[in-house]
Amino acid sequence: MYTELYRMKIPVLISLFLFSLLICNGQGNGLDKGQVGYQPTAENLQNREWFKDAHFGMFIHWGVSSVLGKEIGWALSGQNANEYRQNIHKFNPEKFDAAAVVKLAKDAGMKYITFTTRHHDSFSMFDTRYSNWSIMGTPYGKDVLKMLSDECHKQGIRLFCYYSLTDFFRPDYCQGNVKKGAGILGECNWDAYIQFIKNQLTEILTNYGPISGIWFDGHWDQVERIGNDRNGRQLRAWRYDEIYKLIHDLQPGCMIGNNHHIATFPGEDYQTFERDLPGSNIGGGFSADAKIEEELPLESSDIIGRSWGFVTNDTINKSAMELVHLLIGSAGVGSNLLLNIGPTPEGEVRQAQKERLLVIGDWLKVYGETIYGTRKSFMNPADWGVAVEKEDKIYLHIIHPEKAGSQLYLSKFPYKVNKAYCFETGKRVYFKAGKGTSVINLPAPGLNPMAIDNVIVLQITR
Repeated sequence: MYTELYRMKIPVLISLFLFSLLICNGQGNGLDKGQVGYQPTAENLQNREWFKDAHFGMFIHWGVSSVLGKEIGWALSGQNANEYRQNIHKFNPEKFDAAAVVKLAKDAGMKYITFTTRHHDSFSMFDTRYSNWSIMGTPYGKDVLKMLSDECHKQGIRLFCYYSLTDFFRPDYCQGNVKKGAGILGECNWDAYIQFIKNQLTEILTNYGPISGIWFDGHWDQVERIGNDRNGRQLRAWRYDEIYKLIHDLQPGCMIGNNHHIATFPGEDYQTFERDLPGSNIGGGFSADAKIEEELPLESSDIIGRSWGFVTNDTINKSAMELVHLLIGSAGVGSNLLLNIGPTPEGEVRQAQKERLLVIGDWLKVYGETIYGTRKSFMNPADWGVAVEKEDKIYLHIIHPEKAGSQLYLSKFPYKVNKAYCFETGKRVYFKAGKGTSVINLPAPGLNPMAIDNVIVLQITR
């Protein structure tokens, strides 16, 4: 009997042992340890606070894949690399207007732009010495990053640079989870590839003035997948200790974010989530293994349609109201919203994207006070909406008035409420506060169910 029980326990013990190894060495971070011992400078810490205040940025996904009308970066995966390379002769974005793009971001109420300097297909959208697969080899032949950088600095918009770690084009990049382009000649050389990354980052951080942040993507290609969107062991080290140190040495104020979908590494200055509001893991997101870092600024990136780059017949299906609600929801969990556009092969912003951004901008001209500079409230998001705090005010964003009822019960309320009023009209709202609970009576006529948002302001003493 004992022998049989012992035999039964062995597989269980082995499974538990393997699971413990996964916990210790899995989660996609078994090899990289980040920039251990990193101490952010005063400038970097100030930039983090600015980032928390900003709340809204523009993401630009754009590159040579736009001429195919297929998703940026992924258009090359599994396809003939030599045929794909011919698109360099077709990419001629003569209608690109950097000043107009930056002005659109400003008019939309955005405070920064994150631009794809190099996506998974390895095509560089800047003048680089280390690759002839770049915008400089097209008929257009102009440094897009330089034009954007100059305009951002001129118009008071901060510039962040997206940079892909994964590469489906270069022979020295070692095959990961996703198929590279077919027909690539040459052997993988990880040392050479990491040096290539460092060389290009040095160019970006040396030739384009102040860069507010580097937004990495592609860590996941060198991480084993174990099902249910979970991460297993890391296959190769990205050498973040070297890469992060290089960035902080060149520009100490530059903030590093990494779209790796896992817990942050030392040396990262903010945490970004792809199509997830932090903690939600919904909407096609990938952050099942991402532990929210309470000490770092947070950001969530999302799309207006169904694609990041320019894709033929992409459905721009999110309404302006939905996008404003997404911005409000992001603020409600203490996060920025990085909202994406994908310019055409000619370099233009699509009209449907432009129209929605301008509606958001018009809304922020009125309601910006309730978003910019706010912080996550002690209250969790509710069915009716979210609450955010700033100085002596709490803003209740009631985006679903039908779920609010006639009263809002704010339990475990830690502050003294001195006054409550409608943001839109200034009309006072009756309230009563008990010990640890505040009950806010909504205006007698009710909230406007057709409005994008209904905001009640609580003036408080902390």
